[in-house]
Amino acid sequence: MTLTKQELESKLWQAADILRGQIDAADYKNHIFSILFLKRLSDRFNEEVENAVESGVTREVALTDQDEHEFFVPESARWSEITGATMSLGEALNVASHAIEEANPRLDGVLAATNWNDESKLGSPANRERIIRSLLNHFGDLDLSDENLRRDASGGGDVLGDAYEYLINRFADDAGKKGGEFYTPRSVVRLIVELLQPGEGMRICDPTAGSGGMLIYAAQYVREQGGDYRNLALHGQERNLGTLAIGKLNLLLHGLRAGRLEAGDVIAEPGLVDSSGRLLSYDRVIANPPFSLKNWGHDFAPNDPYHRFDRYGAIPPRTRGDLAFLLHMLGVTNAQGMVGVVMPHGILFRGGAEGKIRRGIVDADLFEAVIGLAPNLFFGASIPVAICVLNKAKPVERRGKVLFVDSAQEGYFRSGKAQNFIDPEHIGKIVEAYRNFEDVERFAHVADIEEIQGNDFNLNISRYVDTTEPVEVMPVEEALAQLSEAERRRDEAVARMDELLTEMGYAR
Repeated sequence: MTLTKQELESKLWQAADILRGQIDAADYKNHIFSILFLKRLSDRFNEEVENAVESGVTREVALTDQDEHEFFVPESARWSEITGATMSLGEALNVASHAIEEANPRLDGVLAATNWNDESKLGSPANRERIIRSLLNHFGDLDLSDENLRRDASGGGDVLGDAYEYLINRFADDAGKKGGEFYTPRSVVRLIVELLQPGEGMRICDPTAGSGGMLIYAAQYVREQGGDYRNLALHGQERNLGTLAIGKLNLLLHGLRAGRLEAGDVIAEPGLVDSSGRLLSYDRVIANPPFSLKNWGHDFAPNDPYHRFDRYGAIPPRTRGDLAFLLHMLGVTNAQGMVGVVMPHGILFRGGAEGKIRRGIVDADLFEAVIGLAPNLFFGASIPVAICVLNKAKPVERRGKVLFVDSAQEGYFRSGKAQNFIDPEHIGKIVEAYRNFEDVERFAHVADIEEIQGNDFNLNISRYVDTTEPVEVMPVEEALAQLSEAERRRDEAVARMDELLTEMGYAR
């Protein structure tokens, strides 16, 4: 029987229980993910050995010839060797991780980023041995071969990839504020992807890739539309090395072998460049950059060799890097490309340098839609945010216009106790409004450039979408009739009061 998604999800979360209380919730994801991947690589390696032997290859060749394997697992890194290690288990895992990366350059930085002998994470040697042995025993009875993970004839890896996404979601929830650093709610990701409609053969980039969810969902969308997701160029960059390793693992576990994730600060050290050192360009650029990042690189910006920050009238302010990321995204979008980015509302109305940049982008007719989302959608961030869609090749009928959508109101999200949610039905309403690109009372408004200019280039959604309930205006005739009736009843009441006063001897 094949391993089901629910069974694997339960197994992975039980692994988290082994670490819970031992180390910080924001840290133990790395340990579970790396040991999960070690088991996956080992099981797949053994499966490839048996397949090669069945096809006539000798067992010795199947065990030693790297050409027989997608990822070669050296003997010291195979599961049986790790679990039977005579050295400390932490050291055995470290040796295995380095050996696999050395044998498979594509896996550089995926496994060795987790140090299994780190006392600050797993405590004393005795405690480390106990925890690691528990994890090895826990995963030991799992068969993570392709055959056991295969959901249908479309190929293996789906169950493992989906369960991995589930665990990332749960980790973000468990880690609280820190979880938001590597996880964007999948409903928000799905919404942006559906707005951008990536297609087969496109080059797609997430410059702040986190755990790689936006790239993965872009590939899934292409597959759902009947396209071949394998010919997508999926690129990203992430400066947090631990999160980068998770992103690489995430792509691999979803079968996206050709994905490219680079390390480093995308503002100061853009890593996605060609052989001549020029920035690569993309058809779709999608991101959820850090909100209002301080020390984003303002001093560096005026001398940026790629001239990303001086094209629209000003350089972003020193203590708020929101528009720096947006300018980078525009800088790597090709002439036919689109940008979909999550931004705090402040970039829509703040003045100073941000106001000048906003005006420059509006004048260039790049904003296509500004979509306000409900608050409390993100882990550790309660502020309301907006999705900004920018298009360098607007359809003729949309030129000189911007669509404003207010989905931060009842009917367009689901309220939760500590967090709000966007369900598929809400995504459908928002996407439909974007596709139709027309006014919808108290929900959407298409503003032309003249209207935006009249608002001094302020893009605050409330200036364009009036969500107040309409006040019913009574016809004059009906109002006069009601007034006349009220006066008649008043006169009757006065007359009756006078009668009572007279009977009591208080004549007026």
